[in-house]
Amino acid sequence: MALADDARGISNGADNGSTFSEIIELNVGGQVYITRHTTLTAVPDTLLWTMFSQKTPKDLARDSKGRYFLDRDGFLFRYILDYLRDLNLVLPDYFPEKCRLQREAEFFQLHELSRRLSPKVSKEDSISEDISQSDPEEAAFLSAVGGSVASMETLRLVPSARSAHPRSPSLESRRSGYITVGYRGTYTIGRDIQADAKFRRVARITVCGKTSLAKEVFGDTLNESRDPDRPPERYTSRYYLKFNFLEQAFDRLTEAGFHMVACSSTGTCAYTSNDPNEDKIWTSYTEYVFCRE
Repeated sequence: MALADDARGISNGADNGSTFSEIIELNVGGQVYITRHTTLTAVPDTLLWTMFSQKTPKDLARDSKGRYFLDRDGFLFRYILDYLRDLNLVLPDYFPEKCRLQREAEFFQLHELSRRLSPKVSKEDSISEDISQSDPEEAAFLSAVGGSVASMETLRLVPSARSAHPRSPSLESRRSGYITVGYRGTYTIGRDIQADAKFRRVARITVCGKTSLAKEVFGDTLNESRDPDRPPERYTSRYYLKFNFLEQAFDRLTEAGFHMVACSSTGTCAYTSNDPNEDKIWTSYTEYVFCRE
């Protein structure tokens, strides 16, 4: 959410030290957000409500460009801000960071949002959804004997005369599988052989594997514009990540239970000169194979 310099000057210049401007610019962990003052104060008795209604602009920390600074997770703050806009929580499919988002909700004192994200509530919602999608006879029986989520969960554990419903292939396939992460980069070897190699930023990180696994691990950091609406059970090699830090991709895979099982790399000299004083530019392609058993 970039902001033009002139707009930034207007929003920050309106803060005269005693009152806040209508448009607020935030720097949350290095990510810039722009929102209304009324959005930040939408829920009373929260941290943001206290900051922007009970304090003055001069009381709050700012970065070098005059934006209000919060030392929190900049990626997850987008969901905090979305919740404040209409008090509704909408998360992408295969969102793997509910626990971290709940921690952010607790920090900002958004108790209702934290309650919705708690594992107990999520489990109850999942059971209710599973029951509603089961066959009508089972749903009617469970409703007749109590209807509570706890009783429904207990009854599902009791053996019945009918054979149990087999697991759907989609649920089973998300438990194990492979994801291949690849990237292409360039680096320059200096004239002095003792000098450090000058690495350039990775242009793009690609993701290959089953669609359901890729979405589960990388969520909305996965760019799907080149391969939209692909069924979960199909394989794809057209996804790439919206960030270009390889370690960040490794962290996400580790958090999702994957571990590296293989890797390969190639390097070629893309530019050669007869002049020994000229640097040589090399290109490389590397793939890492991760597995979750």
